[in-house]
Formats: sequence, C-alpha cells, structure tokens
Amino acid sequence: MCDASILRCRSSAIVYFHRATMLSILFLLLCLTEHGFAKEPPDVECIVVHLSSVHCFWNKQGTPEVNYTISSWFNSETPSECVTYLSQNSTNTGCIRPYKKNQRFGSFYTKLTYGNSTFQTTHDLKARVKLNPPTNLTVQNGSDSNLWFYWNQTSTRCVESEVRYRINNKKWQTSEVSVGRQKYCINLISSSSQYELQVRSRIGNDCGKSLFWSDWSQPVVWGSNNGTEPNQPNSSMTVWTTVLSVMGPFTLILLVIMLLHHERLRIIFIPVVPKPSLIHHDIENWLQMSKGLKEGFKASYNERACPVREYCHVSQSDSESSDSSTFSVTTDQTDCSISIPSNESEESTACSSSSEDEQVSV
Repeated sequence: MCDASILRCRSSAIVYFHRATMLSILFLLLCLTEHGFAKEPPDVECIVVHLSSVHCFWNKQGTPEVNYTISSWFNSETPSECVTYLSQNSTNTGCIRPYKKNQRFGSFYTKLTYGNSTFQTTHDLKARVKLNPPTNLTVQNGSDSNLWFYWNQTSTRCVESEVRYRINNKKWQTSEVSVGRQKYCINLISSSSQYELQVRSRIGNDCGKSLFWSDWSQPVVWGSNNGTEPNQPNSSMTVWTTVLSVMGPFTLILLVIMLLHHERLRIIFIPVVPKPSLIHHDIENWLQMSKGLKEGFKASYNERACPVREYCHVSQSDSESSDSSTFSVTTDQTDCSISIPSNESEESTACSSSSEDEQVSV
C-alpha cells in the first residue's frame, strides 16, 4: 500500500511540474511576442519659426496610426498640453505653441502620450530657428548705372542674407550680404538684359547661428521696361524675335533677286543716272523740261531786224593854220523805226570798215 501511494504521489508531482513548465514557457512566449509586435514611438522634432512660435512634428516616418497628445515646456515652466494641433486625415501630426524671447537658449522638453504610454524628449533649439522670407522686394536702376535690390526683414538684428540672381534666365549666381544690410548692388548692368533676383535670410553668428535658411522670397524682374514686376514669361517677344530674324534675310534676298531679273523694278527702285554730254538734245532730255518750256527757249526768226548805223564826220581847217587842228567824230545810233537811205548805209559801211584809218588834220 505504501509503495502504491508513493508512486501516485510521484506521478502527480511530475504532472504538476510539467504543467508549471508549460505555463512558464507560454507566458514567456507571450511576453516576447508582445514585445516584438510593439511599435516604437515616433520621433518628435521641434523648430522655432520666425522667433514667434515653436512648431513640433512627429510624422517624419509617416502619418502615425494612433492619435498622440503632446505636452511641452521650457526650463522653469510647468508642462502644458498643446492647444493648437496640426493634423492629417484626422490624425494629430504636430503642435504649435507660443515662444518668448531668448527661450531657445534653454532646454525644451516634449512628452508624447498615447493611453498609458508616454515618451519624453529633450530638445536644443538654439540653432533650430527658421525665419520667414523677406518681403517688400524692389529693384531700381540707380543714377550710378548700377542695379540696386532692396528688401525688408522683420528682425534686422543678427540677420544675414543671401541674394541670388540670374541674367536672361541663365544659371543662378549667389552672393552673401553682411549682417544688418537689406540691399544689394549689381554693377555695370546691361539695359538689353533681363535680371531676376531673390533673397533669403537666417540668424547670424552674433546671435547663435541658425542651421536653417528661410525660404526664397518671391522673385522680382528688371528688364527692358525698367521697373519692378512679377516674374512673367516673355514668350511673345521671343516668338517675334525669331520670326523677324528669319523673315528679314529672306525678304532682303527676295528683293535683290527681283531687282536683278526685272528691269522695270530696277528702274523704279534705283533710277539710272544719265551721263552728261555736250550734245544739245541730250542735255534737254536729261533736264526733262516740259514742252512749253522748250518752246520758250527756241529762237524766233520772225522778229524785225534792228539795224545800227554810224556817222563819221571829219572837218578840216585851212592848211595854212599849222598850229591848230580839229578832229571830231559824231556817232549816232538810230532807232529801228527810222528808215535808212541806201547812200547813207554805204557811207556808214565805209566808215565802219575804215574805222581804224581815222582822218586827222594838223
């Protein structure tokens, strides 16, 4: 009897032992399985925006599957839950909270919560500042023939800027502007070129240099209209320039061909210059006088002749008077209305023919 009871006790102990072992293994497997399927909490990233607010996000790896809540605080503050959430598909993905001056130089804490799980993170915001893009951009052509670019930034202290510009839509050229300056100059501009400019800003070294530049400002364009205007394409000007550059040489070649092969057109466009000549009718044709004007220059042989007569009279005194002499010549020109006798005509002719042999008495 005793041996039988001992055997029963041993078998019972063995059974209980196996059950306990199986339960322990099962519990261990459940713990391992739960740990394996549990997801890590999302990373929380925070940034100071324009020194006015703190933006925190936890959707870097994608939209979370659950709705987290977040609490945050700076040093010497008590935790406060977020008031303004950013969401995506009705799921919280970020939070915006106010920012006070110089708070970024201290530690910032966040605590992400879902159910009974909490995940706390410590942030250093000193170099995590992003400013808004500059505003009120203008561009002017100065009296010094340089192009001046101006802008406004809400906070000018400790702010450095970077300008980029391109000419005729070519490659961008960048240049940094010293802290506090809100203008930039491009030297020796070309009035026939188009200039496009943009600017961005960030906190400089004097106030804890930021890792982040602001976004680029809206572009301003200076071109042929010499003014500030939005960035607009010049497609119409490009089309007309192309058409004119193609049609211009074609039209010129066509005109040359027409002038060479059509005599009439050549005469119209390029009149032939006459060659001077001493021939009378060539000169008249060259001058191209009217018929009435030509008739006026022709000689009229129907006019009455106007004769001219000359009287020569020589008087001689006595030959004995050797100390005195008299010489007289009388000339008279008659009018055309006076008739001339034939003997007088002969006398005149004789006088005129012998005009060189004058009669002189001494």
